[in-house]
Amino acid sequence: MDYSAQIHRTLKEFFGYDNFKGDQEKVINHLLNGGDAFVLMPTGGGKSLCYQLPALIMDGTAIVISPLIALMKNQVDVLRGFVAGSGSIAHFLNSSLNKAQMDEVRDDLLAGRTKILYVAPESLTKEENVALLREIPISFYAVDEAHCISEWGHDFRPEYRRIRTLVEEIGRHPIIALTATATPKVQSDILKNLGIQGAGVFKSSFNRPNLYYEVRPKVDADKDIVKFIRKNPGKSGIIYCLSRKKVEEMAEFLCINGIRALPYHAGLDAKVRADNQDAFLMEEADVIVATIAFGMGIDKPDVRFVIHYDIPKSIESYYQETGRAGRDGEEGICICYYSYKDIQKLEKFMQGKPIAEQEINRQLLNEVVAYAESGQCRRKLLLNYFGEDYTQDNCGSCDNCLHPRATFDGREDMLLVMKLILSLPEHFKMEHLAGILAGKANALIKSYRHDELPLFGAGAEKDEKHWLAVMHQGLVAHLLGKEIESYGLIYVTQQGEEFMEAPWKIELVEDAHFEEDDTPDDDDDEDAATERAAAKGAGGGGDPVLFSMLKDLRRDLARKLGLQPWILFGDPALGDMSILYPLTYEELQKCQGVGEGKARKFGAEFLKLIAKYVEENDIERPDDFVVKSSPNRSANKIFIIQSIDRRMELEDIAAMRGLEMDELMKEIEAIVATGTKLNLDYYIEENIDPEIEDEIYEYFHDEATSDSLSEAIEALSGDCEEMEVRLVRIKFLCDVAS
Repeated sequence: MDYSAQIHRTLKEFFGYDNFKGDQEKVINHLLNGGDAFVLMPTGGGKSLCYQLPALIMDGTAIVISPLIALMKNQVDVLRGFVAGSGSIAHFLNSSLNKAQMDEVRDDLLAGRTKILYVAPESLTKEENVALLREIPISFYAVDEAHCISEWGHDFRPEYRRIRTLVEEIGRHPIIALTATATPKVQSDILKNLGIQGAGVFKSSFNRPNLYYEVRPKVDADKDIVKFIRKNPGKSGIIYCLSRKKVEEMAEFLCINGIRALPYHAGLDAKVRADNQDAFLMEEADVIVATIAFGMGIDKPDVRFVIHYDIPKSIESYYQETGRAGRDGEEGICICYYSYKDIQKLEKFMQGKPIAEQEINRQLLNEVVAYAESGQCRRKLLLNYFGEDYTQDNCGSCDNCLHPRATFDGREDMLLVMKLILSLPEHFKMEHLAGILAGKANALIKSYRHDELPLFGAGAEKDEKHWLAVMHQGLVAHLLGKEIESYGLIYVTQQGEEFMEAPWKIELVEDAHFEEDDTPDDDDDEDAATERAAAKGAGGGGDPVLFSMLKDLRRDLARKLGLQPWILFGDPALGDMSILYPLTYEELQKCQGVGEGKARKFGAEFLKLIAKYVEENDIERPDDFVVKSSPNRSANKIFIIQSIDRRMELEDIAAMRGLEMDELMKEIEAIVATGTKLNLDYYIEENIDPEIEDEIYEYFHDEATSDSLSEAIEALSGDCEEMEVRLVRIKFLCDVAS
């Protein structure tokens, strides 16, 4: 059935747009006709519209399974903003609701007033919620952030694995799975786990042409960041740091230097975190300094820069986090500071984790190293990681394309790699192959007796990093391939075999290692981001004075209404207002993202300001309105940290995650081992005698030569239970080592 007219009418009436982006219309039609769908669409590509619009059209309620409370509240506020006077069209169901709020949600659902219900995966497992959902007509299920299903995804959440079972229990209806980042391996996991292998697959390009990518050596990074922000005054930005301590230090450092910055991490009081997030969204702060706990589902379209002070743990994390810049299609600058010492630090954090998890994390980290140290086009490398080719030779919007590094004819090195791969009866990972060529006889190489191979040490004049770089560039050129199911095993492709028969010139980038004592680039190179911004520009040719006045008005009105500014009108809408000078509600609706409901609900003060500005400045308005088209581990850890912040009983935390107490303790110990500080005093006070606590604490403070649990129990003469020792050891480590 063709729903074209209906969906275009709804698009304009509710969302204020004239046209769809990319595959949005195809996805919506597919879902309306009862098909399952898998949607791979980068951040800013309009994923949420793919389920919000059909939910408004179809009978029943759409169940949207979403991972974070911040995302749900965000989306619900947006949907309610589209329809004046409608507070029941969208709801969320999670642990933040009190009984009265839960009753309101239940009443609206049973009365059929709610078209979209956002549900946390944990809430979906509760019997009372399953019973409620079985009573209402459901249009379809949307699984947002679907990469959480896969252990290879950057935000793996075990409870996502239960979605298929719960859907069957509630009642099977069409399923749409959506994600902004998924390698072929992760995509396979999603389809298989949800049982939708026959789903329509809609992949949008991962290319974000408005984003600029740059990797800088980590030399005087703090000062460099201040210099960059001062060159971009008043712009919103996010700075990601790995540790809470660095988040606090950086936020304070920026404030001392006159920059409106706030910290955000899981160790802060919940109210402080919420207040800081709101201040950033309400434009009362320009910069948020955060751990990865911030950003997932935060729909602020006008973030102009994302800076990684520390290297991220995976390419998927990096792509997801940089994707929070320029979601409105305007300027987005992404800068990452890199030192190999940071990689070594991350490798140390892996110690103590299960071997399988260490192996996955190590492979993901190696991909990050290859990206950071490569001289190839950053855009080409990112897109290749997600299975997409970027065919242009120069993107003109990354540091390597603006300032190319020296290259060499790499056919001999590539041939040597291929010769080694084909000489082995089995496939191996890149690290193993690089070790063989560099002549590094580690334990694994010896166990396979690969130190006895004729090619062992055949490339010993170059180090392992060089051979890893050669293989990564071989993957980009499709001469080498990586097995999906046995993730990380390298093989020679058919194209690679053709290359071996008649080698053609292949330009490889000379390996460049980033160390903290590297000499910084000259000013021209350091300012590559500024150069790119000036070249491409972030403006839309509007009246800058009016645009600034409109932003101030938006901020003031948002504060009065208790909403985030962009919920009123996004930057593209304000940009159109500064070009078109609309004076009526009908004219206002011709601005990007402004439908009738939003125009009537929020437009009066904006029209009043524009009318006054036009009159006072004798503005000649355009005769015709020409509207611009829109430019085309882990959750367990986060959950545990947030739950302990809320002083939840450890037994309850374990039950909610489906863990045994021993498993939970191992998770907590792994978290603390990375330097994260947890406050378990509330639980220790309730469960351990103060004298026993003091005895254990004094042992670790005065006697212990290591954090060994067995040594501690033996030294304490068996007077203390194992759980008591583990808890106090955690307290001690948090006090002195975090």
